[in-house]
Amino acid sequence: MKSEAKSKKYDVVIVGSGVAGSLVAHSLVQRGISCLMLEAGARLDRGQLLDRFQNAAVKDTMAPYPSLKHAPHPIPSRPDDYLIQKGPDRYDSQYIRAVGGTTWHWAAAAWRLLPNDFRLKSTYGVGRDWGLAYDTLEPYYGKAEGTLGVSGDKNEDLGSPRSHPYPMGPIPLSYMDSTFSRELNRVGYKVVTEPVARNSQPFDGRPQCCGNNNCMPICPIGAQYSGDVHARKAEGAGTKLVPNAVADFIEVDALGKVSRVRYRDPSGTAQWAVGRYFVLAANGIETPKLLLLSRSVRTPKGVANSSDQVGRNLMDHPGTAMTFLVPKPLYPGRGPQEMTSIVNLRDGAFRKEFSAKKIHLSNQVDTNGITKELLAKNLYGKALDQKIKQLSLRRLRLDAFHEILPDPENRIVPSESLSDGLGIPRPEIHYRIGDYVRKSAQDTRSHFAKIAAAMGGEEAQFLDDFAPNSHLMGTTIMGTIGKDSVVNTDCQTHDHSNLFIASSAVFASAACVNPTLTIAALSLRLADHLHRKLKSKVSVGA
Repeated sequence: MKSEAKSKKYDVVIVGSGVAGSLVAHSLVQRGISCLMLEAGARLDRGQLLDRFQNAAVKDTMAPYPSLKHAPHPIPSRPDDYLIQKGPDRYDSQYIRAVGGTTWHWAAAAWRLLPNDFRLKSTYGVGRDWGLAYDTLEPYYGKAEGTLGVSGDKNEDLGSPRSHPYPMGPIPLSYMDSTFSRELNRVGYKVVTEPVARNSQPFDGRPQCCGNNNCMPICPIGAQYSGDVHARKAEGAGTKLVPNAVADFIEVDALGKVSRVRYRDPSGTAQWAVGRYFVLAANGIETPKLLLLSRSVRTPKGVANSSDQVGRNLMDHPGTAMTFLVPKPLYPGRGPQEMTSIVNLRDGAFRKEFSAKKIHLSNQVDTNGITKELLAKNLYGKALDQKIKQLSLRRLRLDAFHEILPDPENRIVPSESLSDGLGIPRPEIHYRIGDYVRKSAQDTRSHFAKIAAAMGGEEAQFLDDFAPNSHLMGTTIMGTIGKDSVVNTDCQTHDHSNLFIASSAVFASAACVNPTLTIAALSLRLADHLHRKLKSKVSVGA
């Protein structure tokens, strides 16, 4: 099968079509830069995904999304079918391999990092610094908010200075969230409305949120941003997008530059994508896996890996939770699934000793869990129905994201014995949650108890086992020195001048908030950098 990608040399070849890859492609192609975007998974249709979810026997967060033989991904109902767990702690994070990537299902939380998150080592003596300052990224945070469509409250200070307002005002809080904010702010907590990439009014051709309360696993109407928005825009503007194209090898020439990327279709047939510049945007597990698989005489440890840091420093946000009953019904489940967060535990001198955290109130109703719990108590019939209603109206849940430090021993490597349907090695995970997080989780438990008391809560249940939050970070870590990092502050690999990485894999610190807005800001900044490089080559006749 002859492919356009086989015969044409593109200005930029991008591996991955999630929010990072699609933003890079769309930004560049609008300025006359030819782009090829390779996506391991298939194109998805929202209506078909909704049908798939409705008909699924197990309605977990991955139920709408098929795991393909040629491009498998982790799913909760079969946790060991793809990721291979080798560490003392499990890394059960989920991601989607499809056009648009994992933002098909997310809470749409669009947080900026704090200035101190970029300078953790120099401020608190732990972790690492990015080498990139908040002020450098701030204009791109604003650009990312405008590009994705972020709703936020202009009157709330979230600790991240801003030069531009949110493109939209906040989605009105539910009765439960309003009550929670009022009661907790009275006792010294700072509860704010989460900034979200979810429309509070019609925006960019997408409708206003109507409160389906199904943000995860899928927004039924597309009011919430997902990466397929800019995948479609990039393609419409001229990007060549090839779905079902699984990249499995990067070739480096004698000058140390990447010359082409090999990819396979579902039958295993190999083709090559040729370009001047290359951007890896395949997430924090698939990107380092690809780099490490690309071993050759010129790259014996894998591409971009002279530092031996590719695949290392794997991070997420280990989560703990609490449920409790409030005295009067607060009616959770109205509106988006997540609306308010406590933010005054995100920074402070305590970070010298234990991790920062963000605590948020869940606006979901665990009807299934409540029903199973009551059935186990031999409750049936009308009594069961009444008790489900009573508990559903009064049970609240708090979740905490904990910052984890980059640790070279936390890593992903390609398996030497287990492979996927194309014969490509599966990711093997080595992961341990250390004392920095565990000490913070103990502190979190005390805050949970205080919060429940402030709400007049009873029957508190602490969920202390660390839960994954699918924030894949750190595995191609950023730094100013090539011997201990993979990319520089321009997201350019230290080893190969024409290879860049657009992903939360470059994060040098995890902080304690969702990474997507920072991914988008870094991607837009990278697109500007690539445009300048390509424009300068054209201007000198290169």
